[in-house]
Amino acid sequence: MSPVLSYALPVALFLLVLAMGCALVPVLRGPTAQDRVLAIDCMALDAMLLMLVLGIHQGSSNYFEAALLIAVLGFVSSMAMAKFLLRGEVIE
Repeated sequence: MSPVLSYALPVALFLLVLAMGCALVPVLRGPTAQDRVLAIDCMALDAMLLMLVLGIHQGSSNYFEAALLIAVLGFVSSMAMAKFLLRGEVIE
C-alpha cells in the first residue's frame, strides 16, 4: 500500500463516520417524514462507502459484496418509502 493511501484511508473512514453522525440528526429530529427518508438514504450511502473504504483498507473482497448488498437494499427501501409517502400504500 502506498504511503499516501495509508494516511488517506483512516481519514476517509473518520469522515464517513462523521457524515453518518451528521445524517443521524435529521433522522431523529426531522420536521417531516420526507426529511427523515432523505437522511436515512444518506446514511445508507455513507454505509456503502464505508464498506468500500474498509474493503480497500483490509484488502478483502467480502466488504465489496456487503457494499453491493447495502446499495441494493438502500435503493429498494428508498423507493418503497417514497411510494408509501406519495400514495399511502406500497403494494397495490
